[in-house]
Amino acid sequence: MVGNEMLRGISGGQRKRVTTGEMLVGPAKALFMDEISTGLDSSTTYQLVNSIRQSVHILDGTALISLLQPAPETYDLFDDIILLSDGQIVYQGPRELVLDFFESMGFRCPERKGVADFLQEVTSRKDQQQYWARKDEPYSFISVKEFAEAFQSFHVGRKLGEELATAYDRSKNHPAALTTKKYGVEQKDLLKACFSRELLLMKRNSFVYIFKLVQQLAGT
Repeated sequence: MVGNEMLRGISGGQRKRVTTGEMLVGPAKALFMDEISTGLDSSTTYQLVNSIRQSVHILDGTALISLLQPAPETYDLFDDIILLSDGQIVYQGPRELVLDFFESMGFRCPERKGVADFLQEVTSRKDQQQYWARKDEPYSFISVKEFAEAFQSFHVGRKLGEELATAYDRSKNHPAALTTKKYGVEQKDLLKACFSRELLLMKRNSFVYIFKLVQQLAGT
């Protein structure tokens, strides 16, 4: 029994697992999860993300998961990373290349430092200087905007820009896609649906219409 506000059931971590299982069941190929680690320990978070990873790899799906400073072992489960800071995309691409980008900017992650923690702090004015690796050059703060602009010139950013600039070939659409037209529903179908809805409402409220008709006839 899962339980609710009035009835005690399973624990919070177990509820997270149940919710994740519900999302994985069915034909959905894309999963969007926001802060699924809230209230969970690192071990449980790792188990959840690992299960999702195995599922999307086997079923050829996609999972977009937002996490705040995940543990190193959880971070290593991801294929791609999107690093957001101050509303801008600082990096978007393969996990293995994110450190190469920051090293090209002059910043290096220490050996015993978690990469997720490093990514969290390297864009911060308070913590950025400690990661400066070019000792022969004076350090100066690099803003989030400068990081975002530099990423556009990085080979991962250039490749991403080229892919976005290429128009999508609609012939590659999956046959189960909802629609290939500009509008999902034609006007005649919308008119038919609205008419059917109004007719159904009139049938449900037939007593009201009859009462109003009798009232008007009596008034005349």
